[in-house]
Amino acid sequence: MKWKVCGMREPDNISDVAALAPDYMGFILWDGSKRYCPTPADLPNGIAKVGVFVNASIEEIIDAITQHNLDVVQLHGDETPKFCRELLGKAEIIKAFSVGDSFDFDALIDYIPYCDFFLFDTKGLMPGGNGTSFDWALLNEYPFDTPFFISGGIGLADISKINELCKSDLPVFAIDINSKFEHTPANKDIERLAVFKEKLAL
Repeated sequence: MKWKVCGMREPDNISDVAALAPDYMGFILWDGSKRYCPTPADLPNGIAKVGVFVNASIEEIIDAITQHNLDVVQLHGDETPKFCRELLGKAEIIKAFSVGDSFDFDALIDYIPYCDFFLFDTKGLMPGGNGTSFDWALLNEYPFDTPFFISGGIGLADISKINELCKSDLPVFAIDINSKFEHTPANKDIERLAVFKEKLAL
């Protein structure tokens, strides 16, 4: 099981998190977020650098990929399958979807050819970082092979549930953590992250 720490910004905190060697670190390039980071830091080799976008233009995303050496783009807005297709070959693509009390997985069909991963987050007031979880039982209805990330209010209390989910036949690829591991927005709690890594079935 891989893991991603999202919502990074502060240089010293980035270095401390990177020392724990998560598989992915995310930087939010949307100025509507309280974790907005206009200049993502360089990361050590082996940690994929993710730029998180919300309804940005193709040109803005491609410029950011080049300027910030992004390995992955995470699309957290209303991006269409055609939009994702235009980014093919520029970076890996994670398309995020908000999950409420139910979810129609058929809505993903047209995205499958153009996305490396899906990400399921909790529907809330903001596109992400709302600090709440959705009912993971809904994922049992997931019918595709495309691997996915799980996000949304995940904390240390969810470790057992995560490890059980890993034993299922679902293509769960990574766990995306953020707000439950913060002292303040964009300032991660290193001790709690270390415990998470230790207990996660990597």
